[in-house]
Amino acid sequence: MAKTKIRYVCANCGSVSSRWLGRCPQCGEWNTMMEEQAAPEPPKGIGTRQGKGAKPALLQDIAMEQMSRVRTGIGELDLGKSTLVLQIADAVCRHAGAVLYGSGEESAGQIKVRAERLGIMASNLVIQADTSLDAVLQEAKRRRPALLIIDSIQTMYSGDADGMPGSMTQIRESTRRLMEFAKTESISVIVIGHVTKEGAIAGPRMMEHMVDVVLYFEGERNYQFRVLRGIKNRFGSTNETGLFTMEETGLFELTNPSQMLLAERSANQAGSAVAAVMDGMRPLLGEIQALTTHSVFAVPRRTASGMDYNRLIILLAVLEKRVGVSLGTQDVYINSVGGLRVTETAADLAVVLAVFSSLRDMPMDSRTVVMGEVGLTGDIRRVPHALRRIKEGAKMGFQTFIIPKGNLDEIKEASFPQCRIIGAATLRDAIQAAFAAP
Repeated sequence: MAKTKIRYVCANCGSVSSRWLGRCPQCGEWNTMMEEQAAPEPPKGIGTRQGKGAKPALLQDIAMEQMSRVRTGIGELDLGKSTLVLQIADAVCRHAGAVLYGSGEESAGQIKVRAERLGIMASNLVIQADTSLDAVLQEAKRRRPALLIIDSIQTMYSGDADGMPGSMTQIRESTRRLMEFAKTESISVIVIGHVTKEGAIAGPRMMEHMVDVVLYFEGERNYQFRVLRGIKNRFGSTNETGLFTMEETGLFELTNPSQMLLAERSANQAGSAVAAVMDGMRPLLGEIQALTTHSVFAVPRRTASGMDYNRLIILLAVLEKRVGVSLGTQDVYINSVGGLRVTETAADLAVVLAVFSSLRDMPMDSRTVVMGEVGLTGDIRRVPHALRRIKEGAKMGFQTFIIPKGNLDEIKEASFPQCRIIGAATLRDAIQAAFAAP
């Protein structure tokens, strides 16, 4: 038996070294050299399964496997896998042509069970349950489908590279071959990749540099919806995002996410403000809740859920210095309802007004939407796409909009006859407009 060799591969650039190094000599990154086993020659037969499992078959011809899930008795635990890729394959089959689905993770029978649950019976969807990239590409060249799907890149093995499936060398080489196939054969390829705990694609970062488009399908446990976000796109903008909800029969487009985020909002509650934020190029209305209580600690607590903690500290300092509100003895808690992650500064004004509302126990008008960046001097800075934000609010039935004074020029009040649009130059102006008196 050949002796197993050990080598070290950089997780950032994929460079190979025979010994461990603290700093990669190729890209200069520290502590990125990972140990990897490399056989003297590619293992024979590891990439191709023997028997009917490795043969491609039409989805409608695959026999249903008699499988039963082990039920734990805990409803929230008995969940299945994401179905986005299979739904994409079904849509392409109906509108563009045949699809070859190369699966290294699931058997053809497992995919058939999932397709039955989703009601997918495409006659030109071909399933090839195989871990050999060579076999999948050979079949793709023979069939010439409209789309090739690889699920997942970590399970595929290429005979042109050393290492086991999932190793950095295999991922890099497999990605290179898929890119070459897509360019030379003019066939679109979707590659599914696992992600690390940090949210990055597992394996060398070179994979992201090589491909044309990188899409992240995000969905935290406290999210009511899933987000399909473009990180890289050589053919267009990365500002667009797709929002979906997960139902029993698959993923469905979320056409009105603002309604979902505000569905359970109570009227006339102190400590609540509606912020108009942008997720890519899509306007969203979300509720920002604040709670201030007398602190029993020498240093008051500051807790932020759904927004940057350091940004909250800055806004509280501006509120105390520029408006004269004393927060030195108050614990402050901020929550972005519904799992909405607030990343842009246009939500600053909503956070400040929610804190002021809770501190003074004065509710804002429930039909008011606020937007604006709060500067260190207490001024309200203009925000991009103010018109889109107001249109979203007007569609939801909101009547009053407190916006930066600098955005008034681009807003034509004639377009919103039922709405009252107030421009605020400073934080004091915004508080006065929201509560009638500071």
